[in-house]
Amino acid sequence: MRQTETLLSTFIVSLIDQIDPKGRVHCSLNINTETGRLSSRRPNLQNQPALDKDIYKTRVAFEAAPGNKLIIADYGQLELRILAIITNCKSMIEAFKQGGDFHSRTAANMFSYIKKELEEGKILLEKGKSTEDGTGPEIPLLKDKYANERKKAKTMNFSVAYGKSAFGFAKDWNCSVEEAEKFVALWYSDRPEVKEWQEKTKRIAFERGYTKTLMGRYRILTKHFIGNNKKHILHGLRAAINTPIQGGAADIVIAAMVKLKHCKELKELGWSVIHQIHDEVILEGPQESAEIALKLVRELMENPVDTQLAVKLETDAKICDNWYQSK
Repeated sequence: MRQTETLLSTFIVSLIDQIDPKGRVHCSLNINTETGRLSSRRPNLQNQPALDKDIYKTRVAFEAAPGNKLIIADYGQLELRILAIITNCKSMIEAFKQGGDFHSRTAANMFSYIKKELEEGKILLEKGKSTEDGTGPEIPLLKDKYANERKKAKTMNFSVAYGKSAFGFAKDWNCSVEEAEKFVALWYSDRPEVKEWQEKTKRIAFERGYTKTLMGRYRILTKHFIGNNKKHILHGLRAAINTPIQGGAADIVIAAMVKLKHCKELKELGWSVIHQIHDEVILEGPQESAEIALKLVRELMENPVDTQLAVKLETDAKICDNWYQSK
C-alpha cells in the first residue's frame, strides 16, 4: 500500500496537477551541479518509475503530439566508455572495439577458467552460434553458465571505477574482506591503467585541491582536505575520481545536445530536443520525417566532439509514440 501511495502521489497526482492547457508538463533543468550532470525539478522529470515498478505505466502518458513522433536516444555504457578513454585502458578499449556483452568480457578476463572455456569454444559471449553441423547441443552463453561471476564483474565495472573498497564489496556479497580483495585485484590486474589513473588523480586532488572532467571543467575539492577529518578526506578522494567519469559523461551528452540544437537539417525537418535524462535525449518532430531524423540523431550523438575518441560512443535510438516504448 505504501509503495502504491508513493507511486500515485509522487509520479501521477503531482504530474496531473502541473499539466498546462496544451496537455504538457514542463520542468526546470539545473546546470549548476557538482559533477556537471543536469538535474531536474518542479517536477523532477528525470526521476520517473523504473519500468519493473511502473505498475500504472506512467511513461505511456509522456507521448508525442498528434502527427508527431518521439526519437529516444540513449548512450550505451557511457560512463564505462569515458573511463576507458580518460585512462587509455588497453583492455577496456579492446573490449569495446570487439563489441558484445562488455560484462561477460570482463568476467572472462578476470577468471582464467572462464577464459579457457571461451577459447576452447565451450561457451559463447553472444547468442546465435551452436555446433557447426547444427545437430549437436547448443553451446551455452557465458552469462548463463557463469552468471555469478558475470554479476561480480558487472558490479565491479560500475563500482571499482568509483573507488568502492573491498570492505564495501564484502558487505554486499556477504563474504570476507580477503575474498573481496582477491576479486578487486583480479579486476585491476586486467586494467592497470585504471589503478594508475586513480592514484594520480587522487594525488593531484589532495595536493592542488581540484579535479577536472574530459572537457576540462574543474571541480574544486579544497574544502574536503582542510583539517584531519578522515571522513571528509575520503569523500574528497572519491569525488576526485567520480567527477571525471560522471562529469565526462555529462560533457559528452551536453556537447551532443548542442549539436542537435544547432543541426540545420533537424531544424528544417521540424525536430527539437524536448528532454534529457542523464545519458538519454528525447526529441520530438513530424512523423513523416522520423526515419531521416533518426539517422541524423544517431550520427550526431555518436560524434558529439570534433576530436577522435579512443572508444566509439554507441547510441541506441528508437522512434516511439511514447516514452514507455523506448525500453
